Amino acid sequence: MLDAAKGARGAGSALEADPAALQRVQQLRRQWEARLLELDQPANEAAAEGLAAPPSAQAPAPGTLPPQTPPTQAPPAQTPPAQALSTQAPTAPQPRADLDAQQPDRYCGLLVSFAYPDRIAMRRPDGRYLLRSGRGAVLPMKESLGAAAFLAIADVDDEGAEGRILLAAPLDETDLYRYYGKEIAEERSAAWDDASGAVRARIRQTFGAIVLKEQPDPQPGPEQITRALLDAVIVKGVGILPWTDRARMLQERLLFLHRLDERWPDVSDETLAATAESWLAPYLSGVRKRSDLQALSLYGILENLLDWPLRQVLNAEAPTHLLVPSGSKIQVHYDGPQAPYAAVRLQEVFGMMETPRIGFGRVAITLHLLSPASRPVQVTADLRSFWETTYFEVKKDLKGRYPKHYWPDDPMEATATRKVRPDGQR
Repeated sequence: MLDAAKGARGAGSALEADPAALQRVQQLRRQWEARLLELDQPANEAAAEGLAAPPSAQAPAPGTLPPQTPPTQAPPAQTPPAQALSTQAPTAPQPRADLDAQQPDRYCGLLVSFAYPDRIAMRRPDGRYLLRSGRGAVLPMKESLGAAAFLAIADVDDEGAEGRILLAAPLDETDLYRYYGKEIAEERSAAWDDASGAVRARIRQTFGAIVLKEQPDPQPGPEQITRALLDAVIVKGVGILPWTDRARMLQERLLFLHRLDERWPDVSDETLAATAESWLAPYLSGVRKRSDLQALSLYGILENLLDWPLRQVLNAEAPTHLLVPSGSKIQVHYDGPQAPYAAVRLQEVFGMMETPRIGFGRVAITLHLLSPASRPVQVTADLRSFWETTYFEVKKDLKGRYPKHYWPDDPMEATATRKVRPDGQR
């Protein structure tokens, strides 16, 4: 008899199988036993004659009842010669070696799985079960069946967050792979691992929502690795890439021009992350771990977004440095609300009549004018107005604090200097 799992039907009931469900399982067993013997009979006869079994002796697909084989009419008997008669008794059909009468539980689980293939379930580490459909289920009471790695469930109460298994039988793992092998999928995946700083690749065997096996992939394809790196950039942002000050400045200069003219590339962090496949992927060949990423030159990658003529326009309209009358090259900053701006000592811009303009002449550079001690004394985007008005108040204060330095009465005609005083001035 079947030894199916019997779930609790109520709080006060004993462990009893649902008679209707048990009767159906028993009926299925009898039908399949008869069908399997029918299928094995041609194979046994062929083996006795040294022939292969006919193609028709194939098991039907799981989830269907065994087809009924109509009786065939035997051809008229012919009396063979006397010397050809065998004195050996005919061989009786033998049951399948992997499904014999000594394994009723295995027989039962396989038959139930054929009837309800969507109710095949795998045991989770906490003792609950996950059905192939993705739904969870539990055995309502602790019993020997709870140790089975796989179950074929004949009856389940679907109410609640997880179903209660009411009638089930254990399913052998080898039978699962043998009869459902074509439905088992192999998935290869790769993802960036922050802890190790590398791409980790995995191989998984899945049966619906059930993960049968999972192990590291020793040889992931280059496309997988590149996809994992790009996904990491998209999800985590371009901050995981090896930015340098020089690369960030180039990004800011390009964004400055993009705000003036949208034909210039948008290289904001958000856009770079969203479009990583187009600009970053060609440079990821052979990259798998953090040290490989650190070898990338983001400055060179961003610069390659421009052809040679555009690079010349970039240098002219969004320069990295500003040449001032003293001969110094002062760095231009493109970050912050006052961008673009440059911080320069006041004495170095004597003689500069107008505020420098960049961005196709549309944007004035904000000047942070500094004292000899490099402390800010004035911020202006209109240098001429500063010379004509505010300078004389600033001069009075600075002359008191720095009496040895050069503070001319006419700054627009004075000689700029990086020293205390210009050469020849006392």
